[in-house]
Amino acid sequence: MSKYDITVIGSGPGGYVAAIRCAQLGMKTAIIEKYDTLGGTCLNVGCIPSKALLDSSEHFHNANHSFEEHGIELENLKPDFSKMVERKNKVVDQTCKGIDFLMDKNKIDVLHGVGSFVDKNTIKVTDKKGQEKEVKTDKVIIATGSKPNYFKGMEPDKERIITSTEALSLKEIPKKLIVIGGGVIGLELGSVYARLGTAVEVVEFADSIIPTMDKTMGKELTKVLKKLKMKFNMKHKVQKVENTGKGVVVTALDKKDKEVTFEADYCLVAVGRKPYTDGLGLENVGIKTTDRGQIEVNEDLQTSADNIYAIGDVVKGAMLAHKAEEEGTFVAEKLAGQIPHINYNLIPGVVYTWPEVAAVGKTEQEIKDEGISYNVGSFPMKALGRSRASGDIQGLVKIITNKDTDEILGVHMIGARAADLIMEGVVAMEYRASAEDLVRMSHPHPTYSEAVREAAMDATGKRAIHI
Repeated sequence: MSKYDITVIGSGPGGYVAAIRCAQLGMKTAIIEKYDTLGGTCLNVGCIPSKALLDSSEHFHNANHSFEEHGIELENLKPDFSKMVERKNKVVDQTCKGIDFLMDKNKIDVLHGVGSFVDKNTIKVTDKKGQEKEVKTDKVIIATGSKPNYFKGMEPDKERIITSTEALSLKEIPKKLIVIGGGVIGLELGSVYARLGTAVEVVEFADSIIPTMDKTMGKELTKVLKKLKMKFNMKHKVQKVENTGKGVVVTALDKKDKEVTFEADYCLVAVGRKPYTDGLGLENVGIKTTDRGQIEVNEDLQTSADNIYAIGDVVKGAMLAHKAEEEGTFVAEKLAGQIPHINYNLIPGVVYTWPEVAAVGKTEQEIKDEGISYNVGSFPMKALGRSRASGDIQGLVKIITNKDTDEILGVHMIGARAADLIMEGVVAMEYRASAEDLVRMSHPHPTYSEAVREAAMDATGKRAIHI
């Protein structure tokens, strides 16, 4: 029977990063993964494949709508979705093989199968053939991630009523797609198909898309996606979804509680994700889950079993790959006697539409609810020379500061490369910078980053130069 210092269950971004950091710190490490490939949801059916399709569809959209103004003429342009999916699969395969390499490099034992607790120091691993083996371990990190969520009446059949997993590998470009949920997953995948010519209609329970982000971002992104001819139905409560054989019918109650129906080829159910702990045998080690299915942990991410930790989507907080990575690193370093830290307020969120949406810190509404006096500075991307040169003129940068101290409390942006630009806000806020600090830093010209400086200028007293 194998014996390890640490065993990680789950090989997504949280799990494999935790395993690598543990190995780097001198621990004998094993990682258990029930699927044939490592990388979890993110690498296999989440972050990486969705970004591959987003990029492919954006290339097609630009060729179809903006190449001509750049002096590039094309004839008989058409998308080959099967090739897009094929390219996506290659990207996924290369990325997963990269994780295999890292496991070998760091001398981490990889065990394929379902990991289940026998007791707090013993884990049974059952492979696809039903063969079992047991491993002994001093410590355990649970990193089993999440799976697509759905509510009663919208149960996916994976044929016409689909989740994000099936949406990444459809055999055709739908003529019409209904998306239930105006959050990150629904809008990203909805925009993929809208760019390729699908009529996309979003049905959302809240009064805005991306409802957890700053409301300014929701309003701006709505304008952007409407230019893709996406339609939005806010304050609609879905009652049921039916597969008619050749399509779907979605029945919902509108804001006046009137029953309405929507018909399409497919329905993408994108109402978030839920923790995945099936088969772990948590009852054997006295670990309970909340009514939301989350594993309860303390400030050190330690469960009620003192040698077992949990990270990522199975614990409270945003279900983000980089949040899971931070937690994996945190636990590894904590076990090694170091003093790591995570500032959950400074974990950025990104929506990979085009233009992208990104944010860090508190929203304006959150700051208002806390009774903090604040200033807001904003700057439109269309006022930048770099944006006009590239044609990416949609969007803005919004910076919220403490009115009394000028400390930056939140940075919210929608625009080209916002996913990369947001790190300027993260770094500034990590060091508790003021808007004036950003103003005094020279930003290269012409760049998209100048919008961040100009928004900071605006926040310090309406002194932006280019508006």
